[in-house]
Amino acid sequence: MAKVELLAAYWTISGDRYPMGPSEVSPFSLRERAEAASAAGYTGMGLVYQDIMANAVKIGLKGIKQIFDDNGIVHVEVEFLGDWFETGEKKAASDRVKHDLLEAAAVLGARDLKIAPKMYAETIDIPHYAAAFAEVCEDARAANTNVAIEMLPFTNIRDLKTAREVVRQAGQDNGGLCIDIWHVARGGMSYDELRELPASYFKSVELNDAKAEVVGTLWEDTLHHRLLCGEGALDPRSFIRAVQATGFNDFFSVEVLSETHRLLPLKEQAKRSYDTTMAMFEPAEKVAG
Repeated sequence: MAKVELLAAYWTISGDRYPMGPSEVSPFSLRERAEAASAAGYTGMGLVYQDIMANAVKIGLKGIKQIFDDNGIVHVEVEFLGDWFETGEKKAASDRVKHDLLEAAAVLGARDLKIAPKMYAETIDIPHYAAAFAEVCEDARAANTNVAIEMLPFTNIRDLKTAREVVRQAGQDNGGLCIDIWHVARGGMSYDELRELPASYFKSVELNDAKAEVVGTLWEDTLHHRLLCGEGALDPRSFIRAVQATGFNDFFSVEVLSETHRLLPLKEQAKRSYDTTMAMFEPAEKVAG
């Protein structure tokens, strides 16, 4: 890309909302969020399933696309698909969500659909997951979008070795990984490990920061205690360098889930998250100066 472009992940500017909370629908209108994101400098936005469906009822998917077009939002991510690896009713329910998310991805021109491994599971049948992942990728190809498995340290795809093998066995060129600095650091992986991944495996890259020590449980830490880039101990600059060393040359996502950040005025959520993240792409000596 000619210049660094950032996407505001859904939770970064959704207001007082968090995953699996009482409601995942933002209290701010989509237009308010798009205007705030654009004014801050973002050229992309992420949307979650509940918020997509709520806005689709109000204005339709084409209405969502028009709001994005009006505000220069050209990069889009949609999330979060779970249970794609299950069977029976769980799989049927997941397929219904998948259909809706891919329909939205097609209309909005989303780069990728993010999907989740199995929560709190210790074991994994890699060939089964690879086959299930390939199925999702095949469906997503019709929507002209990628599929990104997000490594999560409290799931059964919690490290690069496992994640890489699922993607390799699936053998889908539109299938890869969502690499979030928080999950890499909290999962005990080094950033140098990222340099060994094929560039094609990077379908989404997310930036944020955190304290050196976990606050509460891992789940509580990821939902409520992330920090803006440069305000914690994760060293986003080193993470960015490792990712870029693979040849990754696409927009980065900014995902800040924080019990304090989410209470800020919308415009401040957007501006602070954008400015602090962009600073990570400047040479350290320039920032210090």
